[in-house]
Amino acid sequence: MISQQESSVRQFSDVFFIYIQQGDKHYTDRMEAHQLRYVLHGEMTVDDGRQQLKVGSGQCVFLRRDHRIKTRKYPLDKEDFQCITLVFQRDFLRTYFRELDRPSLDSSLPRFDESVILLPRLPQVESLFLSMMPYAESNVNPSEELMNLKLREGVLALLSADDRFYPTLFDFAESWKIDILDFLNSNYMYEFTLSELANYTGRSLATFKRDFAKVSSLSPEKWLEKPRVFDPRGQSGVDP
Repeated sequence: MISQQESSVRQFSDVFFIYIQQGDKHYTDRMEAHQLRYVLHGEMTVDDGRQQLKVGSGQCVFLRRDHRIKTRKYPLDKEDFQCITLVFQRDFLRTYFRELDRPSLDSSLPRFDESVILLPRLPQVESLFLSMMPYAESNVNPSEELMNLKLREGVLALLSADDRFYPTLFDFAESWKIDILDFLNSNYMYEFTLSELANYTGRSLATFKRDFAKVSSLSPEKWLEKPRVFDPRGQSGVDP
């Protein structure tokens, strides 16, 4: 491999070449932008709290923005973990959408409900990432212009794969919120600060407190004192 470090990331534009040489790496990320991840070597598990997917070598997964994702990346068969990640920022997608030959989105088009979508093996996806493999396996740095073209190719590959990617990619709402009760019930075993709860559910601290008051008679501070079980009526806050 090109690096002897335990892990490394090379970034060009919004394309990331990620390497992990030793052991497992666990991450928890708030997805602020859509991502397309292709595993070159090793294996990755992705967990959004509702489903857990295993992504092996040669497989590609789409991660929808505005969700909290847990990932585990690890080597397999004595091969270091490597993956390539394309990050689709809102401004990039706005520019792309303006260039499409369609004035607006068809409101009848369904969008993906899943936050993690494992893609089938598609020629357009395979060819995209195979074209970037030489940069993943050498010290040669690609130009920013080339990587921007690869980002555009990534969007085109998704749009050609499934019509549901149109309303999924080109939803430009600036703010996002996830259900407070769903989040708390799914993550009751973890300790959070108020700021972290607000951040993970897509809210400012003031908005989080206001929305929390709509679903519970407990204050957020009271819930943090007894976080093991969440009862929205405020009648219980600890394990029985």
